Amino acid sequence: MLAACLALLGCVAADAPVGSTAGMVGASTAVDGPTVVNGQSLRNINAPANIGDWMSHGRGWSEDRFSPLTQINDGNVSQLGLAWFDDLATMRGVQATPLVVDGVLYNESIYNIVTAYNAATGEKLWTYDPEVGPEWARLACCGPSSRGIAAWNGKLYIGALDGRLIAVDAATGSEVWSAQTFETEGELNAYSITGAPRVYDGKVVIGNGGADYGVRGFVVAYDAETGEQLWKFYTVPGNPADGPDGEASDSAMDIALPTWAGEWWRYGGGGTAWDSFAYDPELNLVYIGTGNGSPHMWYFRSNDEGDNLFLCSIVAVDADTGEYKWHYQMVPEEEWDYTCTQPMILTDLEIGGRERQVIMQAPKNGFFYVIDGASGELISAETYVSENTWASRIDLETGRPVLQPGAHNTTTPHLMSPSWLAAHSWHPMAFSPDTGLVYLSAQEQPSTYARAEDGGFNFVHHRSNSGQSRGNMPELRAALQAEANEKEKGYLLAWDPVTQSEAWRVPYAHPGSGGVLATAGNLLVQGTIDKTLAIYRADTGAKLWEMDIDQAPVAGPITYMVDGVQYIAINAGWGGSPVYNLGPFQTSTAKLLVFRLGATGVTLPPPPPPTSLPRPPYLSANEAQVSHGRQLYGDTCVRCHGENAVGGVKDLRWMTQETRAQFNDIVLHGLFIDRGMAGFSDILSEEDAADIHAFLIARANEDYTDAAAGGHP
Repeated sequence: MLAACLALLGCVAADAPVGSTAGMVGASTAVDGPTVVNGQSLRNINAPANIGDWMSHGRGWSEDRFSPLTQINDGNVSQLGLAWFDDLATMRGVQATPLVVDGVLYNESIYNIVTAYNAATGEKLWTYDPEVGPEWARLACCGPSSRGIAAWNGKLYIGALDGRLIAVDAATGSEVWSAQTFETEGELNAYSITGAPRVYDGKVVIGNGGADYGVRGFVVAYDAETGEQLWKFYTVPGNPADGPDGEASDSAMDIALPTWAGEWWRYGGGGTAWDSFAYDPELNLVYIGTGNGSPHMWYFRSNDEGDNLFLCSIVAVDADTGEYKWHYQMVPEEEWDYTCTQPMILTDLEIGGRERQVIMQAPKNGFFYVIDGASGELISAETYVSENTWASRIDLETGRPVLQPGAHNTTTPHLMSPSWLAAHSWHPMAFSPDTGLVYLSAQEQPSTYARAEDGGFNFVHHRSNSGQSRGNMPELRAALQAEANEKEKGYLLAWDPVTQSEAWRVPYAHPGSGGVLATAGNLLVQGTIDKTLAIYRADTGAKLWEMDIDQAPVAGPITYMVDGVQYIAINAGWGGSPVYNLGPFQTSTAKLLVFRLGATGVTLPPPPPPTSLPRPPYLSANEAQVSHGRQLYGDTCVRCHGENAVGGVKDLRWMTQETRAQFNDIVLHGLFIDRGMAGFSDILSEEDAADIHAFLIARANEDYTDAAAGGHP
């Protein structure tokens, strides 16, 4: 049955027509409306032959994360109970969306360890460990997490952190084939994989991350049965002196190359497609969401010249050949670490009296976009956050943003909102055809930006090469950070994509709540920063059920049915972007949680007792050392440990005396490599480590009194 269900995915697209070859933003094509099969368009046919399964990352190729199951609904969800759980034995973030096929739940934990369970009972059937080296966590901005796996024709596909694409037998967990998707040696090969692979009609599509460290982004497709590479598409141009790549993207690079200046190829250029894909079987198009520039600062990357295609764009390519079809760029002149790798949803909407095949996306920059899926034409775009200091609007005629005065970075620190922390990050969003609403985890977290002075940027292999200055004008920076702290907020947002307006919201005390699931039972499911799993009415946002789980799940929930019983499952493991005002945040270990109606007798272990904050040592370093440490922290540590040393994987302000004594061994020599903290002795000296430690001691002393009293962090 597994093979038959998965093979259906290929049958859907077998005779689908190929879409037109529209070129640039705003290009048009004659599309009268979606092809209808059995009462619904091809793009809205969810993959599973059995509607009780959850067979791909977003449930179907449209990535709408909407389930037609109704057994658990707004009338009985109060009877929900914990059916079973598995302790994943880690304090790292667990971000994967599980899959369920034929009564088996497949889940992925940190370092790409995949386990198969009896989806009804939780019995473990097998575990596959690809044995990813712990040193690879250093190249992943948010730790050794993955957002999920893919399934096709009796096999599962793992995009491993170290670049391997691995096919395993779904019945036994034994390896079938493995392909190395990127080179691992050289200055511009600091890649990693944290996104979920997708399988489209027998082709496994995978991107990668690493733009912050200096790489040239690309997407590659493999034959799902054999592991043979089918096509490769670069998302930014390489060194013009090298000539064409001889890849599917060559025609697209002819379009992109004139939009770049300087010697960007020395730093990779960026544009990595680290998470977001979707597939339209009718148009035979794969949609690629691309990321930020490398380095971040446009000044150093491209001399403050050109749009820099295809940074922060959606690029449509032919699914069979990888040939370029069209693109739409959300963020020309990208330099704010904005990415368009956030989830894309495909659906059909009636707009202006006409049925349109559309792509919907809410990327980092704070605008919600509705785009024609056949041509790339911008249909509408409106900001979904209360403050947008990047752009006042999107011009519908040109498709370009109208930048706010002062949006581009100079050497003077200024506050940007949205920031690199994102108005909406990778957390899965959902669309309900019943309500017509899109649901997403939105947040407002301004951040301070400033470009480094001329001569102040030096590219360093395997370091976050932003091009920012982190320590100039400290008094101004302190005032801006205080303003950012006051403006920080997070909320669950319900958005009407036709009217481009808010339908309702659920505010949270802090940003950081997770992905969402919508169901035909009028339910919306989300893990919250309040360390709960909560369920709301999808039409109004009224809370129907909530359970304290001592974890803040960031992953996307799923729902499935086995033997006539509906379940809801979620990975609960806090990790990812830091939160300014969250303060010391203690959770239990990460867990896979599974719920059903009427379940009783299964309880979670009690949370660990709270720990008191250790008193930091008094600062003995001078201001020059602290300032140098601040810059090095920003270049090396901020992605995992938080802006201004607040939050993150581990809040380094509150290290114990024992940890402080081991600081250099941890930072330089990898003492905690088994926890994902590799050593940095190749790019940091003993003096550098001491200065970073001095900066952390300074930050701890600044915040200790309030934090110990339970006030501001």
